[in-house]
Amino acid sequence: MANKLIALFLVALIAISLLPAWALGSQQGQGQHHRRSSKKKNPYGPGSLKSFQCPSQCSRRCSKTQYHKPCMFFCQKCCRKCLCVPPGYYANKGVCPCYNNWKTKEGGPKCP
Repeated sequence: MANKLIALFLVALIAISLLPAWALGSQQGQGQHHRRSSKKKNPYGPGSLKSFQCPSQCSRRCSKTQYHKPCMFFCQKCCRKCLCVPPGYYANKGVCPCYNNWKTKEGGPKCP
């Protein structure tokens, strides 16, 4: 009876020790598939930013305008929606279509 308990205990211990390896193996398989299918990301294109990066990128974008507060307000609004801010201080909006194509009610550009 003691031998059966010891054997059962050892089997359970081995099974528990293999669980992290199985989980890691399945996650690595998914990660490799993702890495193979993804191309080099455009540093300014759609989805190139995380929402926490918007204030610093908008600060850069709006740094040379005399209308700093409104520029920051609309830039951050656009950045949160589009997750991108075009390079430079002005223009270059074509790099981020969402940022470029968002219009006001009057049809003007919403994003600076």
